[in-house]
Amino acid sequence: QVQLVESGGGLVQTGGSLRLSCAASQSIVGTVSMGWYRQAPGKQRELVAIILKTGQMMYSDSAKGRFAISRDDGANTIDLQMNNLRPEDTANYTCIVEWRPSNYLWGQGTQVTVSS
Repeated sequence: QVQLVESGGGLVQTGGSLRLSCAASQSIVGTVSMGWYRQAPGKQRELVAIILKTGQMMYSDSAKGRFAISRDDGANTIDLQMNNLRPEDTANYTCIVEWRPSNYLWGQGTQVTVSS
């Protein structure tokens, strides 16, 4: 069974950086899209960043200019570099892979906490 395992979360001060990584247990070559979502306590889950099969990347307004999504097909990983973190970025971050159209797999999530 295919699995996604996230890592890289933790506690960081405002203005700091973290790099999240999502490792897939099988090749991500040919996947439709890959991305990161987050959910803060009491809030709805929101899309943070997504990278399409074409290589096009899209970001939420909050993430633009601060976060960068990337993929490494050789390592089967999807990374999210997060810079200039703010307390409002505190959330559980989960990666998602769309293996086939509308066929999604979610990871378990990794917690990011930004202290003020």
